[in-house]
Amino acid sequence: MNKRVTIEMPEEIHELLAAEAARGGVEPDAYVLDLVVQKLEDLHDIALAEAALERIRTGESKVVSWEEMERELGLDD
Repeated sequence: MNKRVTIEMPEEIHELLAAEAARGGVEPDAYVLDLVVQKLEDLHDIALAEAALERIRTGESKVVSWEEMERELGLDD
Protein backbone atom coordinates (compact mmCIF):
# COMPACT_ATOMS: atom_id res chain seq x y z
CA MET A 1 0.00 0.00 0.00
CA ASN A 2 1.34 3.42 -0.90
CA LYS A 3 1.58 6.18 1.69
CA ARG A 4 1.27 9.88 0.93
CA VAL A 5 3.98 12.21 2.22
CA THR A 6 3.77 15.98 2.18
CA ILE A 7 6.87 18.14 2.34
CA GLU A 8 7.50 21.84 2.27
CA MET A 9 10.34 23.22 0.20
CA PRO A 10 11.50 26.62 -0.94
CA GLU A 11 9.82 27.85 -4.11
CA GLU A 12 13.10 27.89 -6.06
CA ILE A 13 13.74 24.21 -5.19
CA HIS A 14 10.21 23.32 -6.26
CA GLU A 15 10.75 25.12 -9.57
CA LEU A 16 14.01 23.23 -10.15
CA LEU A 17 12.30 19.97 -9.26
CA ALA A 18 9.40 20.62 -11.62
CA ALA A 19 11.78 21.61 -14.42
CA GLU A 20 13.94 18.48 -14.01
CA ALA A 21 10.87 16.25 -13.85
CA ALA A 22 9.49 17.85 -17.03
CA ARG A 23 12.84 17.46 -18.74
CA GLY A 24 12.75 13.77 -17.85
CA GLY A 25 9.15 13.45 -19.01
CA VAL A 26 7.75 12.48 -15.62
CA GLU A 27 5.49 14.02 -13.03
CA PRO A 28 7.21 15.75 -10.10
CA ASP A 29 5.94 13.20 -7.58
CA ALA A 30 7.39 10.32 -9.59
CA TYR A 31 10.66 12.22 -9.91
CA VAL A 32 10.87 12.80 -6.15
CA LEU A 33 10.09 9.15 -5.45
CA ASP A 34 12.89 8.11 -7.81
CA LEU A 35 15.31 10.48 -6.05
CA VAL A 36 14.36 9.09 -2.64
CA VAL A 37 14.76 5.50 -3.83
CA GLN A 38 18.17 6.28 -5.35
CA LYS A 39 19.33 7.96 -2.14
CA LEU A 40 18.15 5.04 0.01
CA GLU A 41 19.92 2.56 -2.30
CA ASP A 42 23.10 4.65 -2.08
CA LEU A 43 22.90 4.69 1.73
CA HIS A 44 22.39 0.92 1.77
CA ASP A 45 25.40 0.40 -0.53
CA ILE A 46 27.53 2.66 1.67
CA ALA A 47 26.50 0.71 4.78
CA LEU A 48 27.45 -2.57 3.09
CA ALA A 49 30.82 -1.16 2.01
CA GLU A 50 31.53 0.18 5.50
CA ALA A 51 30.64 -3.21 7.00
CA ALA A 52 32.98 -4.95 4.53
CA LEU A 53 35.78 -2.53 5.38
CA GLU A 54 35.25 -3.17 9.08
CA ARG A 55 35.50 -6.93 8.49
CA ILE A 56 38.79 -6.33 6.66
CA ARG A 57 40.08 -4.06 9.47
CA THR A 58 39.25 -6.65 12.14
CA GLY A 59 40.75 -9.51 10.14
CA GLU A 60 37.42 -11.29 9.72
CA SER A 61 37.82 -10.92 5.93
CA LYS A 62 40.95 -10.59 3.86
CA VAL A 63 41.92 -8.91 0.63
CA VAL A 64 43.78 -10.86 -2.00
CA SER A 65 45.44 -9.69 -5.18
CA TRP A 66 44.15 -10.71 -8.58
CA GLU A 67 47.17 -12.98 -8.96
CA GLU A 68 46.49 -14.66 -5.60
CA MET A 69 42.86 -15.20 -6.55
CA GLU A 70 43.89 -16.81 -9.86
CA ARG A 71 46.32 -19.13 -8.04
CA GLU A 72 43.72 -20.09 -5.42
CA LEU A 73 41.20 -20.92 -8.16
CA GLY A 74 43.75 -22.71 -10.34
CA LEU A 75 43.44 -20.17 -13.13
CA ASP A 76 47.10 -19.16 -13.26
CA ASP A 77 48.15 -21.19 -16.28
